[in-house]
Amino acid sequence: VQLQASGGGSVQAGGSRRLSCAASGSIFSINVMAWYRQAPGKERELVATITSGDSTVYADSVKGRFTVSRDNAKNTVYLQMNSLKPEDTAVYYCNLDLWDGRTWADYWGQGTLVTVSS
Repeated sequence: VQLQASGGGSVQAGGSRRLSCAASGSIFSINVMAWYRQAPGKERELVATITSGDSTVYADSVKGRFTVSRDNAKNTVYLQMNSLKPEDTAVYYCNLDLWDGRTWADYWGQGTLVTVSS
């Protein structure tokens, strides 16, 4: 199983960015899809999650600005980021909890850098 994250880049404060993370390989079912981020010098933190039933959870710092969604047919999770702030600058990682035919396991994407300038 491989996860390919994309959509990162540079944006000015107040702007928007849409991240995507597509999974490929031996995938039978995906439970929770999530986005994490890690800012320079800080620990990785949870940004948003979405379950197979489309229930979502957001970090307080992004509520009302970020929206997580998923396309099960494409094994893809998205993160729409609006009203971006400099403190949103980080490497964003996707994480999928999936059944690969043998076991449930967590898989991580390679990370995509989002830089927000003031």
